[in-house]
Amino acid sequence: MAGNSFGQLFRITTAGESHGVGNLVIIDGCPPGLGLTEDDLVADLARRRPGQSSIVSQRDEPDVPEILSGVFEGKTTGTSIAIMVRNRDQRSRDYAEIKDKYRPGHADHGYDAKYGFRDYRGGGRSSARETTVRVAAGAVAKKLIFDRFGGLVVGYVRQIGEVVARITDPASISVEQVERLPDGTPNMVRCPDAVAATEMVDLIERLRGEQNSVGGVAEVVATGVPAGLGEPVFDKLKADLGKALFSLPAVLGVEYGVGFGCALLRGTDNNDTFVSERDETTGSRRILTRTNRHGGILGGISSGMPIVLRAAVKPTSSLPQSQATVMSSGEETTISTKGRHDPCLLPRFVPMAEAMVSLVLADHWLRWQATRSLS
Repeated sequence: MAGNSFGQLFRITTAGESHGVGNLVIIDGCPPGLGLTEDDLVADLARRRPGQSSIVSQRDEPDVPEILSGVFEGKTTGTSIAIMVRNRDQRSRDYAEIKDKYRPGHADHGYDAKYGFRDYRGGGRSSARETTVRVAAGAVAKKLIFDRFGGLVVGYVRQIGEVVARITDPASISVEQVERLPDGTPNMVRCPDAVAATEMVDLIERLRGEQNSVGGVAEVVATGVPAGLGEPVFDKLKADLGKALFSLPAVLGVEYGVGFGCALLRGTDNNDTFVSERDETTGSRRILTRTNRHGGILGGISSGMPIVLRAAVKPTSSLPQSQATVMSSGEETTISTKGRHDPCLLPRFVPMAEAMVSLVLADHWLRWQATRSLS
């Protein structure tokens, strides 16, 4: 199957299915000497894993990563890094009754049209289960960009259904705010606005009781990114970030900065004016903008301002209530999807989005280093 690799200098290739033995990622291009152990991967995998709270899928997967190659004595060697995450709690019997039925909102018909054959168990290769190893690779990329230029990538839930969080400064949101509520309890929905988070949880639980699901918006912010990342034409930073987020299951829209809001503005309102600021640490001057409607990217190249992206995620397509559909033969029928599915994908989507953004930044940082002037 083509299209299993992503990136150029920092490149990942994944393999695996929802109900197979497990999922595997091979990372090429990670520089030698980066400190790395399985413990560095566990935190983000735990944020992505099913069964972590009452509002997500109850599939019980430990998602323990195994580093198979590319690391010696706790440091990357510069050779290919292979990471495997095994599947432990498949329930393929849940799909036996619907193997010839096309699930609304799923890729079943598309896979049959393309390949003439598919793994119907849990969606096979099209399942979000494949993203386990993307998150593992993203954790490596996160370490690299923080080590090399202090880059940080933080994602959170901005909206679920009609409930929208009030966030005035996306670049100020910390991982602690995303993962914990002000009282210290786990933030199940990963929304840093505590009031909105409570409303979101209530909405998700109500819809689960109605055998329904709900979509929303995740926001991802990258800070500490230097100006100069991205290529001028086809490999613009915004283009690769868009591809990265669109490659994730259930994403129907991506925007950055003011996004579609730019359609309502005049040029004088949309432009971010440049300013010069002295770096108190180095004493040198750096160029910034007073505002950040451009979302940290101008001309496809990073500006040095925070990169702010949003992804619209559709409601979960697998529903226990009956829906009209057809068989692969074309015969009309109905379908009710059993199994353990998220009533809302957003809480577990956040680490997936962070991973893909981190992979793009790691790749473009290496490409930037390779093309800088020798003088």
